[in-house]
Amino acid sequence: MMSRLWITLFLMAWLVLPAARAQENTPPFWSEIQDFKQQDSVLMPPENAILFVGSSSLRMWDNMQEMFPGNTVINRGFGGSNLLDLKRYLNDIVLPYQPKQIVIYSGENDIAAATVQAPEVLARFKDVFQGIRQEMPEVPIVFISIKPSPSRAQYLPIMQESNQLIEAYLKTQPKTQYVDVYSLMLDNKGKPMQDIFLGDSLHMNNKGYEIWQKALKPHLLR
Repeated sequence: MMSRLWITLFLMAWLVLPAARAQENTPPFWSEIQDFKQQDSVLMPPENAILFVGSSSLRMWDNMQEMFPGNTVINRGFGGSNLLDLKRYLNDIVLPYQPKQIVIYSGENDIAAATVQAPEVLARFKDVFQGIRQEMPEVPIVFISIKPSPSRAQYLPIMQESNQLIEAYLKTQPKTQYVDVYSLMLDNKGKPMQDIFLGDSLHMNNKGYEIWQKALKPHLLR
């Protein structure tokens, strides 16, 4: 009986451990990316749309198309992703769509990891930017500035510096736009507005997205 028990336990471990190892080796947000690819296999978004890509501030913008009725948009915001995640998945959720314009919101989560300073945020952004440019040299790219989330108030100086560095870099690159939403989301005392965020003081409510819409609209291609 004991030998049979050990055999059973061995077989269970032999079956379970490889699956556990595979799960450990799965990159962050892999399942979300697979969901996008599954959606695309059923109905591929149209070419020449405007592609929004980046972190959860885009993912949670669930009325994006309604807010830009004159444009065809594709929303590929995913999880709590950072710039490293975006670079990892360029071949999956950016390059296949052949967009006429790309709008990026990413970098805030890099800073919130508490280990990344502004020069590293810039370096990561350049890596993403150049990865896109290598394959799509003529596609205009818009960067939405890192927003001043109240829950991350301790990182505001790094966010401001990161925005300044990215803005300065984009001024040296053709077919780019930097859209400042940071200053638009501050009150008259220079503090992040509270009433444009959800209860987590991180993600925006519709008032916050209305600010983004007004800031972005003049820069989107028709």
